[in-house]
Amino acid sequence: MASISSPPPSIKLFSKQHRSITPSHSYSDQVRLRVLHTRTNTITTQSHLRTRALRNVIVAAKGGGEGRILWSDVVARPKKVFRGRKWNVMDILTASVMVLMHLLCVFAPFTFSWGCLWLVFGLWIATGLFGITLSFHRNLTHKSFKLPKWAEYAFAYCGVQAIQGHPINWVSTHRYHHQYCDSERDPHSPIEGFWFSHMNWLFDTDNITKKCGEPTNVADLEKQPFYRFLRTTYILHPIAFAILLYGLGGFPFIVWGMGVRIVWVYHITWFVNSACHVWGQQAWNTGDLSRNNWWVGILAFGEGWHNNHHAFEYSARHGLEWWQVDMTWYMIRFLEIIGVATDVKLPTPTHIQKMAFPPNT
Repeated sequence: MASISSPPPSIKLFSKQHRSITPSHSYSDQVRLRVLHTRTNTITTQSHLRTRALRNVIVAAKGGGEGRILWSDVVARPKKVFRGRKWNVMDILTASVMVLMHLLCVFAPFTFSWGCLWLVFGLWIATGLFGITLSFHRNLTHKSFKLPKWAEYAFAYCGVQAIQGHPINWVSTHRYHHQYCDSERDPHSPIEGFWFSHMNWLFDTDNITKKCGEPTNVADLEKQPFYRFLRTTYILHPIAFAILLYGLGGFPFIVWGMGVRIVWVYHITWFVNSACHVWGQQAWNTGDLSRNNWWVGILAFGEGWHNNHHAFEYSARHGLEWWQVDMTWYMIRFLEIIGVATDVKLPTPTHIQKMAFPPNT
């Protein structure tokens, strides 16, 4: 796999030259021809890709009990999470929070108001787009661009309110995912079952340590007091926010601002781990199961163009074609235009050619 936060040493990233690129202008004519050729070539290379991918997952699932995931060529051996192991305190707490958030949604039809709906929309943007996709993923995990500390910390705090873990934990898990993608050491691969990759992996909090070891891949965050503070006080922040919501709008704001909004962001994020490794197309020769999935791309603010992302992990832009909607990229580009985001990284022509499928023979 390529480096998590940067391309191969021989690849030079866009720097000042990037400032001439706008969201509607992807690449030079030469590079666009390569992208168009690659997209056309995708169809003719599916047999080669499928053979390699199936061989990989069958080897990973060796031991019996494997089966093909619905509407997919991915073969998996589902991992048992709920039985046959000892649950620790963190497993129970994690499951309890998940159940509580989903139970709150039961009250949604009885507490609906247009104010609640707008609350969900606003918090979806704040915690999903600014918090998870822009901050946790593209900024902190992959260092696709730089922000001044006030903006970096503000967006990261939005991510904490998504209740997907504190930044150190989230970033470490995702970096391990790229390092061991779709192997037995991947924290959440569909080779262990669709539902395992979607959400069941979260209920075994020792899973990542067993597979990958201690989180030694986040020294850049560990050395910053702000992120250590969020790790220590993590659970207090959503509780404080819930109290604020209750004070502003009573129980309906708890139902919609916590339950509905969090469950919505949960499953959209989880679909990137599950659906985008099972359903969709592969435009790039990444050697894993990552797929470009249009409907996840729309719901997850551009994260669904997952094969693009696995091909160019360091890129701030995931929707590489004009028609691949990528709201996170549009926001990053806006932040760059107004001078907040700097050192915005995009794929280079050389790296694009390197990741293209070989000509069909």
